[in-house]
Amino acid sequence: MKANCWMGKHDVRVEQVPDPQILNQQDAIVKITSTAICGSDLHLYNGFVPTMESGDILGHEFMGEVVEIGREVKNLNIGDRVVVPFPIACGRCFSCQRELFSLCENSNPNAWMAEKLWGHSPAGLFGYSHLMGGYAGGQAEYARVPFADVGPIKVPEGLSDDQVLFLSDIFPTGYMGAEMCNIQSGDTIAIWGCGPVGQFAIKSAFLLGAERVIAIDRFGPRLKMAREKGRAETLNYEEVDVLETLKEMTGGRGPDACIDAVGLEAHTPSLVHAYDRAKQALMLETDRPIALRQAIMACRNGGTVSVIGVYGGFVDKFPMGSVMNRSLTIRTGQAHVQKYLRPLLERIQKGEIDPSFVITHHMRLDEAPEGFAIFLKKQDDCIKIVLKPH
Repeated sequence: MKANCWMGKHDVRVEQVPDPQILNQQDAIVKITSTAICGSDLHLYNGFVPTMESGDILGHEFMGEVVEIGREVKNLNIGDRVVVPFPIACGRCFSCQRELFSLCENSNPNAWMAEKLWGHSPAGLFGYSHLMGGYAGGQAEYARVPFADVGPIKVPEGLSDDQVLFLSDIFPTGYMGAEMCNIQSGDTIAIWGCGPVGQFAIKSAFLLGAERVIAIDRFGPRLKMAREKGRAETLNYEEVDVLETLKEMTGGRGPDACIDAVGLEAHTPSLVHAYDRAKQALMLETDRPIALRQAIMACRNGGTVSVIGVYGGFVDKFPMGSVMNRSLTIRTGQAHVQKYLRPLLERIQKGEIDPSFVITHHMRLDEAPEGFAIFLKKQDDCIKIVLKPH
């Protein structure tokens, strides 16, 4: 089959690779009909995630048709159309029983690697380094889906791939980011990052009852989408002082909750960015926490900072004094996608949201290397790329 393979920093190639096989009787093989390039894939593309190996198949947002199942998979049939969550979860362990599916204790065969870096291991993920299990991803014609009796959700008739594909990751991620804010009627939520996850965080904050959402980015098309599709007020951080402007917009109090939907490759026009880039280049820190620092400093006293942007390792100049002295709550995590699949699917069916609004580009799987370059450079007003393998 054809698959998009990581070959090194800024080097991905569509190669012929062996077809996936059933390795465990809880596996399924899915013929992929739609897959996507995620913002967190760019962390791999830019070389910031360790334990990648040449030839690793990328991609963790995918859906398709079940073409083979192990004998222990009782809830799926050949021919079913399914969306596959990006965390791989057994459904039975301590974490899964508490609906903390991205912390599954049984799905990361390389847990020892993660334990050395983070203390404990999260779940295995599709297409996201050997640190996260070394699983082949979904930017391919076919994929093996472990624990297929737990993860995939069947797609009802009448819904297109574009409407449901993002249940695999970015819609639940944005929704969980908003849910972690414990939004009350009348709340103002500030969101750093208007990429696809940020767009879904904006939509989700309003779905959960926020009165105002203020979205922060520097790219015109993203800010325009946040205004026109998400009803957000927007700030371009290259044109205004974000902290001062947020104070002015909230009567001096600050937003009730702040969402970091940026993660480890944040930018700023100030000297802080040069400082973080230098520290990162010298391996004195692994992540640039610019958005996270701002979110903490901006949040009102007693508010919540929700972190859904991906971080990998260690940060510098973390304002812990602000967190402690102002009684802030920090909540974070990889999305527990399996928990949100059915309720968010129901919202789509009811017409409360059509997730396809973020798509700006459809491309063939063969064009994945070009897609990565376009997405990285934000060319052609690119916000979200869907790849078609067949």
